[in-house]
Amino acid sequence: MSGKQITWNGGLQPEAIDILSQDGGMIVSPTKVGYIIMTSDKAGLERKFEAKQRKRNKPGVVLCGSLEQLRSLAQLTPEIDQLYQQHWDQDILLGCILPWREEALARIPADGSKELMMDGRQTSCFVIKFGRPGENIAKALWEDHGKFSFASSANPSGQGNRGLVEGIGERIEARADLIIEANDYVKSIQPNDENKVRYEQGVMVSMVDSEGRLIPQQNGERKITPCPVLIRKGLDVDKIMALLSDIFPSWDYRHGDYY
Repeated sequence: MSGKQITWNGGLQPEAIDILSQDGGMIVSPTKVGYIIMTSDKAGLERKFEAKQRKRNKPGVVLCGSLEQLRSLAQLTPEIDQLYQQHWDQDILLGCILPWREEALARIPADGSKELMMDGRQTSCFVIKFGRPGENIAKALWEDHGKFSFASSANPSGQGNRGLVEGIGERIEARADLIIEANDYVKSIQPNDENKVRYEQGVMVSMVDSEGRLIPQQNGERKITPCPVLIRKGLDVDKIMALLSDIFPSWDYRHGDYY
């Protein structure tokens, strides 16, 4: 590995803030489920797509370092807000597909970022509790610099990184401005899982209909549709399904039904 790799300091990594608070920065950060690329604007997103050689059709992943940030960016119902609050309180990684708030859309730089950070329905995946190294960065970028944090797995296309910084691949390693190593932290989240069976992604739940509109409140009633759809299983899927069931009498399991 090159001189751009550092070991996580256990708190807020100032080098990451220095890079991502500037235009076009791109770093690799550890999470609960392996390594991700973090960027904060259009130029960084362009670099991410080039580094990963990936298509641009997926909803962007927006990292939220606080519930206040989430609530200021995404449209929520009281039930969805409750779901996020419970996952926050229990430190459970969760990402939901949600529409943006109108006032939040106005905060997105008019540099073409919008097209790269959401899908054609103007939805993104808003993620919380993804791991302290990145959570600290996302919180500081938002509160101190007014900048978003966008994420994508730091995988060579079609391959996982196995939760090891050595697995991010030469192309991503060469293009990143900074690589934060914390293999021990990643392993501590799933200490007993071998590389072949450990989750390399978080659970994703769609909270919108086919047009990207927010699902209706259920208010404890049955057979309400459209309803939440668990579209990707991952870390703590069992806990998340239990919490979903507590709040929503109806929800669907459709792993792989991304878009």
